[in-house]
Amino acid sequence: MRIITGKARGLKLTTPKNWDVRPTADRVKESLFNIIGSKIIGAQVLDLFAGTGNLGLESWSRGAEYVVFTDMSRESLRLVSSNIAKCRAEDATETLLGDACQLIERLYKKGARFDFVFADPPYNKGLVQRVISALAEHGLLNDGGYLIAEHSAHDDLGTLPPCFELVRCETYGETKISFIRFAKI
Repeated sequence: MRIITGKARGLKLTTPKNWDVRPTADRVKESLFNIIGSKIIGAQVLDLFAGTGNLGLESWSRGAEYVVFTDMSRESLRLVSSNIAKCRAEDATETLLGDACQLIERLYKKGARFDFVFADPPYNKGLVQRVISALAEHGLLNDGGYLIAEHSAHDDLGTLPPCFELVRCETYGETKISFIRFAKI
């Protein structure tokens, strides 16, 4: 697993020694960022279920202004912090321990707003749907911002709240990436 392009191009990230964390494959990550393109430059990014920090650090490397990483696992956040240090991105990042949906509410109450939210939770547990509900309830995304959800190809997102529009969906084997745009009603 590596940073594909940008200021940390080619840097190998530390990966977990077990299979509790499932990092986004490089080919999927490259396709995802090719779709996002230059919209990431100057963006505020939230990386939920960060695992290794792979998506958030790729965002930072490509020009995101600030990235917040969250995970429920202390071990995962230690791994994220190690990878942040490898990239020398400490001044442009923050890590938060806790439940993704509770942290969405907490960040909203603090006045944080994001242009991109990445959600790559464990598959087939209804977590993407919970994140969508939490984001709809707490307007954490800027108008025109995106939730980019990585989920199982068999995991149905269900009916999206009126403030969200599924604008693109890509399937890579068992993995599906859904690009969901937020618009204030």
